[in-house]
Amino acid sequence: MRQKVGIVGFRGYSGAELVRILARHAHLEPVLIEHRKDVEDHAARRDGLACISCTPEAVLAAGLAGVFLATPADVSMELAPWMLDAGSKVVDLSGAFRLRTPENYRRWYKEEQTQPALLAEAAYGLPEFCRESIKGARLVANPGCYPTAANLAIKPLVEAGVIDRQAGIVCDAKSGVSGAGRKPSLKTSFCEVTENFSAYSILDHRHVPEVLLTSGLEEGEFSFTAHLLPVARGILETIYFRTSVKRPEDLTEVYAKRYAGEPFVRIWDAGHVPDLHAVERTNRCDIGVKLDAATGRAVVVSAIDNLVKGAAGQAIQNMNLVLGYAETEGLL
Repeated sequence: MRQKVGIVGFRGYSGAELVRILARHAHLEPVLIEHRKDVEDHAARRDGLACISCTPEAVLAAGLAGVFLATPADVSMELAPWMLDAGSKVVDLSGAFRLRTPENYRRWYKEEQTQPALLAEAAYGLPEFCRESIKGARLVANPGCYPTAANLAIKPLVEAGVIDRQAGIVCDAKSGVSGAGRKPSLKTSFCEVTENFSAYSILDHRHVPEVLLTSGLEEGEFSFTAHLLPVARGILETIYFRTSVKRPEDLTEVYAKRYAGEPFVRIWDAGHVPDLHAVERTNRCDIGVKLDAATGRAVVVSAIDNLVKGAAGQAIQNMNLVLGYAETEGLL
């Protein structure tokens, strides 16, 4: 018997990716939860999937073991409490529960956090660093796509003490257009994006505090700029720092030791770096390093698919942990 798990926001890019991946999951059966009053469920019927209304009664009757919230933060804050009360584990793909305090949330999201108790309770869902807390959680805050690629690249180096933190870390990040969501906007329209390349949210991107909290950096040590690439999907981050390490192999060895046995992190040979094609439609993060020993300049390139390891794939990785399945189920 496959356990039923609900998807709220299944029409968005991340929600649709959840449906796609769960179709091959051996133990989980997706149930579509319609929270929009103005939309018929014809698409759900066409795909042959069960579709229920987004009410406590319907969720309780469906006996959902878990629910994915692929919704805006305000919707997640509205739905998560009663989803949990109905006995479902919740993996939230928005930013609603990623930060630790309402004050931090207000600063970076420019909105009020209406569920401070759940904010304090939520486990941060980056399995490579938070696996044990995820396993026992009722509520998991799926990380942002940019912080996933950044933290997987930066945190092992910070832990190993090989970064000159006084010189700072610069993260130059680029994302495909699907990272902005499916809702139409001028910024993501074809004529604005095609044959173009633009920076946005300079110095105040809401994903910055996730990198600081997870990698243990101070705000003044980390500079982050996001860019919009004219491609559908994928994130590539080029991260610059100073180091006293003299061989690039010593940096790759730091990663090799930290990620030994991790199924979704792949370290490239020293001097080689990944591109978007290397990770497209996978739940992997690929990391490569180059080093100029004479000047102490080092560059790490970290690549993920923003809709998989940056969203739906990692959410399923987290749900697998919460429900006691193999972490790789449905993802390899």
